[in-house]
Amino acid sequence: MVPEKESDGLKNYAFDIHGHFCELENDGEGSDLSEEDDKNKLAYCVTDVPAWYLCIILGIQHLLTAFGGIIAIPLILSQGLCLQHDGLTQGHLISTIFFVSGVCTLLQVTFGIRLPIVQGGTFAFLAPSMAMLSMPEWTCPAWTQNASLVNTTSPEYIDVWQSRMRELQGSIMVGSLFQVLVGFSGLIGFFMRFIGPLTIAPTISLIGLSLYDSAGMSAGNHWGISTMTTALIILFSQYLRHIPVPFPTYNKTKKLHTSRIYIFQLLPVLLGITLSWLICYIFTISNVLPSEPEQYGYLARTDLKGDVISQAPWFRFPYPGQWGLPTVSLAGLVGILAGVLSSMIESVGDYHACARLSGAPPPPKHAINRGIGIEGIGCLLAGAWGTGNGTTSYSENVGALGITKVGSRMVIVAGGVLMIIMGLFCKIGAIFTTIPTPVIGGMFLVMFGVISAAGVSNLQYADMNSSRNVFIFGFSMFSGLVIPNWIFKNPDAIATGVAELDQLLQVLLTTSMFIGGFFGFFLDNTIPGTLRERGIMDWNKIPLDDSSNTLESCEVYNLPFGISSCLSSFSWVRYVPFLPPNAPSSQDSLATKQQPVKPEVIRSVAL
Repeated sequence: MVPEKESDGLKNYAFDIHGHFCELENDGEGSDLSEEDDKNKLAYCVTDVPAWYLCIILGIQHLLTAFGGIIAIPLILSQGLCLQHDGLTQGHLISTIFFVSGVCTLLQVTFGIRLPIVQGGTFAFLAPSMAMLSMPEWTCPAWTQNASLVNTTSPEYIDVWQSRMRELQGSIMVGSLFQVLVGFSGLIGFFMRFIGPLTIAPTISLIGLSLYDSAGMSAGNHWGISTMTTALIILFSQYLRHIPVPFPTYNKTKKLHTSRIYIFQLLPVLLGITLSWLICYIFTISNVLPSEPEQYGYLARTDLKGDVISQAPWFRFPYPGQWGLPTVSLAGLVGILAGVLSSMIESVGDYHACARLSGAPPPPKHAINRGIGIEGIGCLLAGAWGTGNGTTSYSENVGALGITKVGSRMVIVAGGVLMIIMGLFCKIGAIFTTIPTPVIGGMFLVMFGVISAAGVSNLQYADMNSSRNVFIFGFSMFSGLVIPNWIFKNPDAIATGVAELDQLLQVLLTTSMFIGGFFGFFLDNTIPGTLRERGIMDWNKIPLDDSSNTLESCEVYNLPFGISSCLSSFSWVRYVPFLPPNAPSSQDSLATKQQPVKPEVIRSVAL
C-alpha cells in the first residue's frame, strides 16, 4: 500500500501545493520553519476555504471594516443633495450603496482580479461630486436648510434632491465607460510595465496619510472611546494573536470536546469594535455619556439614530433608475473623469498590496486589466442604481488582511453576500448606524496606519541606498501632502477662466494619491536608473509579457468555473488583453509540477 501511495502522483501533487501560496516563499531550501516565519504565516491563503461559520464571522469583520467608509459617503453627499434633514432618504441611500457594493464585490472576487478585496464607495468621487453640487445652478434652496420648513413628502422637495442625484448618476455612468475601456482594452496593463515600487509606494502610503483628517475628526468626538477601540484592536492583533482560546466543538469521532482557536488573530477588528460598541451602549443607558448635544462626548452615544430603526422598512429592493432618468453635463463629467483616474491608480496599488498581504503571487497583467474593467462596470452599476458615487477597491480592508492574517477570498464572498442582505433588509443596516463615530475613528487610526506602512514596504524591492530613489520617494510623498493642503486652504487660487478646467485642476490637485503617484511615475521613468536600482526586477517577479503563467498564478487569477480551461484551446485568446493566455490545464500543471522532484520538496512535505 505504501509504494502505491508514493507512486500516485495526483495524491502527492495535492498534498504538495494544497493551495498554500503563502508558504512558497518561506522555504528556500526546505529547511525548518523559524519562529519568525511562523509568526508571519497566514492563517488562510487566497484559495483556502474556512468553515462556513468562520466565513460568516470573518465576512462580518470585513463588513464592519468597510462600514465607516460606506455610510460616510451618503452622509457627506446629503449636504450637497439638500438631504441633511431627511434621515429616511439617507437610510435609503445607505441601503442602496450597501447593495451595490455587495454586487460589485462578488463580481470582482469571482470574475475580476479574484483577490480578497472588498468593493465600496470611493472618496475619489466625493470631491468632484461636491464641486459640481456647489455650482450656482445646483445650490440648495434656503428653505431646505431649515428643518421646520422641510416636508420630505412634498413633490417640490423630492424634485430638489432627485434632480441633483440624477445629474450625479449620468456623470458617473458616462465616466465609468472610460474606466471600462481602459481596463478591458489592456491600456492599464500596458502602463504597468512603467510602474514600479517608486510609483506604487507613495500612491498606497498617501491613501492612508491623506485620510488623517477624517480619522481625527471621527476619533476626536470622544478621544477616550476611540483610544479604547484602538487599544483593544492593537491588544488583540499584536499581543494576544498567538494565544489560543478553548472552544467547545463537536464531531462524530471525538463527540463533544474542546478545540483551541486563535480567535484574537482571526477577529481582532470585530472584537475591538464590538466591545467598544457595547461599552458605549452601557454608558448610554447609564447616562455616563452627556445627553446634551453641545457637550463633549455626546456623539459617543448609541441612541442618536434610534428613530432611523423604527422608520426604516423591513424590506426594500433597490433598482436601477429609482430616482428617475439620469442626466449628464460636461462640467460634472470632467470632474468625475478626474476621480476615475485617481481611483484606478489607487486600485492598482491596492491589488499589489492585497496580493502581498494575502499570500498570492503578484497579479499578472491580464488580471489587472480585468480588475480595472470590472471596477468600471461596478461604477456603471453604482451610477445606474443611484448611489451618488462609484465603487473602488477598499484600502481599509486591505489593511485588515495584514492584521488578521486571513487572506481567503471566500471570506470576501461571504462579506459581499452580507452587504447585499443589508441592502435588502433596511432594519439590519439601520442597526449598524448606531455605531458611534468615535468607535469608527479608533478603527481608522489602526487601519489607515497599516495601509501607509504597506505602501512603504514596497520600497524593500528598490535600492534605497541610491540617492536617486530617496529623492523620488521623498519628493513624491512631500508633494502629495503639501499641494492638496495648500489648495484646500486657498480654494480660489485656481482661476483659469474656464470653469471646467478649474474644476479638473481642483480635483487633481487635491487628491494626494494622484499627486504622489504622478510624481513617482514621472520621475522614476525620466531620471536615469537601472531596472535593478529602480526595483522593477525584484518587485515585479512576473515578466511583463505574462509568460510566467505558473500553476500558482493560474489558481488565483484564472477565470472560475473552468472558463479559462475551455478558452485555452482557442488561439485568439492570446490577443484578448483581459484573458489569461494559454492557461495551463490541471494535467499540464501536474506534469510540470512533478518533473523537478527535489529532495528539498520531500523534506518540506514531511515537515
